[in-house]
Amino acid sequence: MAGTSIHSVQRGPATIAYRQSPGRSPGIVFLGGLKSDMTGSKATALEAYAQERGHAFVRFDYQGHGASSGDFRDGTIGTWAEDAVAVLDQVTEGPQILVGSSMGGWIMLLAALARPDRVRALVGVAPAPDFTERLMWARMDAEARATLERDGEWRQPSLYDDAGYPITKALIEDGRRHLLLDRPLVLPSVPVRLIHGQRDPDVPWQTSLDLAAAINHDDVRVTLVKDGDHRLSRPQDLDLITRQVGELLPC
Repeated sequence: MAGTSIHSVQRGPATIAYRQSPGRSPGIVFLGGLKSDMTGSKATALEAYAQERGHAFVRFDYQGHGASSGDFRDGTIGTWAEDAVAVLDQVTEGPQILVGSSMGGWIMLLAALARPDRVRALVGVAPAPDFTERLMWARMDAEARATLERDGEWRQPSLYDDAGYPITKALIEDGRRHLLLDRPLVLPSVPVRLIHGQRDPDVPWQTSLDLAAAINHDDVRVTLVKDGDHRLSRPQDLDLITRQVGELLPC
């Protein structure tokens, strides 16, 4: 997008790339999904919307994604959550609306738990908390699990990558340390908005209902898009997402 350039922050040996647009508070931070990057249509649509409304905006790439350093195979949920917290700490100021897509929905929840005083609201777009256990490990057959145990890696077929996603044993094991839906989820008492397509082939829309039920407070709304897929990147989907975010901004 015009008006932004790539910058980076250091987190240990890693370089986390980000784009930032200046503006007033609360800011908006977009957290992308697994194997996606900050150039996607949801990130850029939200950036344009934030600029139009005059609010600060940040989008970034996790380690092993996009313009950031590192190998995707070395990443874990914990690693990527720490990347998000580093961006919150080093790039943003004041309260932020976190918008998490797919895996980013899990990451935004972990970031909110780590920095509850920095969160103004949470918006999950096809959020996928606990996906390493629910959607990867639970769906693996015996052969896939044996390959993972033996080789430390297994390639999961994907609609978005002909070669499939390399799923590591470390990703699965670390994911178990960050599961959220197996107990009440005590989040900051801020608005939570969840948007999910009912034709999502990757993350069942019931996941958003499970997440809503787990959250410890009542300011939670789930919007189901009957003909929506996982990406929710059609013009009408992007309009819905930006409207949901806009309702959380001060007039």
